Amino acid sequence: MKNVLLSLLSPSDLKLLTPHLRPAHFDQHHVLFEADEPIHHVYFPTGAVVSLVVTLSSGETIEAAMVGVDGVVGASAALDGKLSLSVGIVQLGGEIVVCDLDALKSAALQSQKLLSLLVRHEQTVYAQAQQSAACFATHQVEARLCRWLLRARDLSGSDNLPFTQEYLAQMLGVRRTSVTSVAHTLQEAGLIKYTRGIIQIANAKKLQESACECYGSVRANYEKLIGPIDSRPA
Repeated sequence: MKNVLLSLLSPSDLKLLTPHLRPAHFDQHHVLFEADEPIHHVYFPTGAVVSLVVTLSSGETIEAAMVGVDGVVGASAALDGKLSLSVGIVQLGGEIVVCDLDALKSAALQSQKLLSLLVRHEQTVYAQAQQSAACFATHQVEARLCRWLLRARDLSGSDNLPFTQEYLAQMLGVRRTSVTSVAHTLQEAGLIKYTRGIIQIANAKKLQESACECYGSVRANYEKLIGPIDSRPA
């Protein structure tokens, strides 16, 4: 299984879910669900990357967490969360295995192991959101951008990320001019290359040295609760 959570399921749990799993392709920027609305499906990314985004009254959007092959999107609804508290947006287009919400809930009620896995995963998402809040409040834009790019790289398994500077500014909750300035600095230092809406990570090691501690913290929390994941390209 390309999705880590699905690969961790026991044969019996996978047998319960398999009839309700449907592979689908989603384009970049596709909205999976809106905030304050019921969720009818859960999503196991196998190639796509999804952002959980908070929208402010001003219309500004800020990312709270990012999920890819390491997890599932919308599982809290299967645990009786019912309504989404954020917007689910496909950040990087690709494949996602879609599961009927009621089917996942029914399977979780029959399997303590599956229920435990979903609960622990939702803890990792909550930990991400907490880390993001701390990051926004204390870290400089350059360190935050480096952290964000590394996280997207981990989940996409690619050094080439199709993001515009405007989109990056939205996710980081900063002005586009700030992202432009930082991206120029990183490019001059040889850490990234930026052309026509594509950011290429040229030196991941140095990019990690420039990232804030939140990058490592998010990975560490995931590994403690779920296990190791490393989809980064060599």
